[in-house]
Amino acid sequence: MADFARLNLSDRALEAVSKLGFTQPTPVQEKAIPKAIQGSDIVACAQTGSGKTLAFALPLMDTLEPSSNPQEGPRLLILTPTRELAQQIEGVCRTIAECLDRRVCCVVGGVDPAGQVHALQAGADVLIGTPGRIIDLHESGSLSLTSVGKLVLDEADRMLDMGFFPQVQQIIGACPQKRQTLLFSATIDGKAARHFKRFMSHPVLIDQNPGHLPASRVRQFAVEVDHRCKPQLLKALLAQQRRQQTIIFVRTKRRADSLLEHLYSWGYKAACIHSGRSQAQRRSALDDFAMHKVNPIVATDVLARGIDLEGIGLVVNYDIPLQADDYIHRVGRTGRAGAAGCAFTFICPENKRELAQIENLIGHQIERYHVQGFASQESDRAIAKRATRRNAKNDPELAAALREYEAHLKKSERRRQARKKRKENPSTAKAATSRHKEKPDSPQAKRTSARTARSQKRFKR
Repeated sequence: MADFARLNLSDRALEAVSKLGFTQPTPVQEKAIPKAIQGSDIVACAQTGSGKTLAFALPLMDTLEPSSNPQEGPRLLILTPTRELAQQIEGVCRTIAECLDRRVCCVVGGVDPAGQVHALQAGADVLIGTPGRIIDLHESGSLSLTSVGKLVLDEADRMLDMGFFPQVQQIIGACPQKRQTLLFSATIDGKAARHFKRFMSHPVLIDQNPGHLPASRVRQFAVEVDHRCKPQLLKALLAQQRRQQTIIFVRTKRRADSLLEHLYSWGYKAACIHSGRSQAQRRSALDDFAMHKVNPIVATDVLARGIDLEGIGLVVNYDIPLQADDYIHRVGRTGRAGAAGCAFTFICPENKRELAQIENLIGHQIERYHVQGFASQESDRAIAKRATRRNAKNDPELAAALREYEAHLKKSERRRQARKKRKENPSTAKAATSRHKEKPDSPQAKRTSARTARSQKRFKR
């Protein structure tokens, strides 16, 4: 606690630190807290799990001027891209608020706004929310942003990726021009920096994630597989990892729902989180997962950023992320707070470009891995066949050979099916054979007999 005391925090703020269970500041907290207390604008980049939430919430709430009029509106606004992350930040802020006598309110989509409007009318010093709901409440007249003197953009690059920038820009425009602005994320690329820095005044850069690397204690592996064999590979991997707390990341809502059905059929009590699920369903899934009632949990990238779930031992990228930065965030769900973790990424032949981008970002090749219990022969054959097809497009001889080989396979398959059918139903096969025999008095039989006689006559001559 003595280390936190050196950061110019008040005694009541230090009490909040003790309640939250922190004993010494992380590097990003040590650098960001004094600057935030001084009133500086900050752009901070730090690894997931490094304590970013406390780094902005603690100093800003500690220096927040008290307000006697609840109708003035919030003085600290924290914007975040997802409901789950907003609710997680709310939990930290409420603990701090108990010690500092502050009022905290969280507004997100997917729930009835009536309760949120009532909370705002009662007064809120600190408001945490997602851009869409903030806009809705502001445009309806239920929320005033004219008193916001401190603004936090958490996971700013993700808000940009998700298309929230016009909404964020509108919210910033409704806030006073004279304010303190802090931008936090695990990764901040040049595009995000250009978009957001123009809303800031001489920001201090704090980069605690050089090279944007995943946590050092996360072992990373790549498993090559044909896309049709992914379910079998996942089943073998989960069996090998002995049911550690696991998050499985997929690209789409449809894939998430489909994979959840597979997990049910394999005997897992699993859960699913994506934007198509209601807020109650998503909250319930997270709570059950945290209490070890369900495992694994299948999720889209809505769960990739900022969510602090303890004890995650395994992350599986069932679908490789399209953006290399998202790989950092997904893998960052494990290996948190000094704990060890593993991350496996399923690589299909068509994913080579995405894999190269990820390896270029992290600065090394991801180790290839073979999962015990997974019969890879079928996958290997499928991958080889697809490679041959691609190569055949530029090689006429190979294309001709491939056509001949495929025709041979089809013919062999027809013969196999015919043999199987005869074996399964001998009487039907016998009847079919008898139907093809010629009757002695039929015109066809007479023509055949005449041709045979003429042939014999020519042979005698």
